[in-house]
Amino acid sequence: TLLRVRTATFDNLFEGLGVFSADGRLQLWNNRFKTAWGFEEAFVTSHPRVDALAKEVANKLSKPGRASLIGDLVRAATVERQQRGGSIEFADGRHFEVAAVPLPDGNALFTMLDISDRRRLENALRERNDALEAADRIKTAFVASMSYELRTPLTSIKGFAEMLYNGYAGELPQTAVDYSGAILESVGRLGDLVDDVLDLTRDGGALAREAVDLELIAGVAVEHVQPSIKTKKIELAVEIHGSAGSVQGDPRRIRQIIEHLLRHAVSGTGEGGRVLLHIDGSEKRARIVVSDNGPGMAAEVAAKAFDRFAQAGISRNGERALQLGLPLAKQFVEAHRGTIELVSEPGQGTMVIAELPRA
Repeated sequence: TLLRVRTATFDNLFEGLGVFSADGRLQLWNNRFKTAWGFEEAFVTSHPRVDALAKEVANKLSKPGRASLIGDLVRAATVERQQRGGSIEFADGRHFEVAAVPLPDGNALFTMLDISDRRRLENALRERNDALEAADRIKTAFVASMSYELRTPLTSIKGFAEMLYNGYAGELPQTAVDYSGAILESVGRLGDLVDDVLDLTRDGGALAREAVDLELIAGVAVEHVQPSIKTKKIELAVEIHGSAGSVQGDPRRIRQIIEHLLRHAVSGTGEGGRVLLHIDGSEKRARIVVSDNGPGMAAEVAAKAFDRFAQAGISRNGERALQLGLPLAKQFVEAHRGTIELVSEPGQGTMVIAELPRA
């Protein structure tokens, strides 16, 4: 009864099993082993040597030379007393993991595990990933191309609007002058947005490497943001410690980091609010901190603050807007091998901390 139980168990295992004696002959096998190879009953009952078995199965593999792996594994288990494994692929597309384990009596246990489904899943996932990467490249190329194409009409609109604003087409009533000014302001915002989209598609681009004085570059960034600050009557406090010093990097990108952080803080702060720009540093790193007393962010919004387009166009103040400032700041900080972090809670304001290495 015990023998019948063991035989039934052996025959119904999911793995294909074969036991080879020390002289390389097949002694025991289960149904899975026989059917996996497609052996005839007469062949396996003749107890073939492992070399003859490998020769028999060579034409069933996608790479016939791979059949020698069977003999190598069995010899490693019987002669060297070492456990080894590998994988084989059948010509019909099936994949198996194979291994040989030394047994206490000097024999070797040869195992075969069907991993065809796993391989198919891996291949499907790999193909899907390749397709997604290709689609992302096409999307990026399309966005970059469209952004470049938008610049030509924007330049024309800006040029004609400036001519009207400055009276080159004749003196205009004050209302028309105001309208021209509004056109120029909108064109400027749209131009900045186009530049931001292009920056995103470039993944940072090539960086210049020179000494950048953080106090001077911060002053330039603050000047660029001043119109928005004045419009919303926001109080801007600037604290630049002597430890701020300079860093090695691209002056334009570092200026854009500070500017994007300031614009993000201004856009998320209500009229009459307060924004703080604080810069200090240590021997190895410089730190840029921008904080505001705005409404703050919910945890789910803060978690996606640096993701490209992940905010679904919802700004911190609830208005619909394309928020590219933080993703761009993160891109430029990481291009300098720095780090950036956002801390925010609803009703408690928001703080962004960027650190840049000195060298």
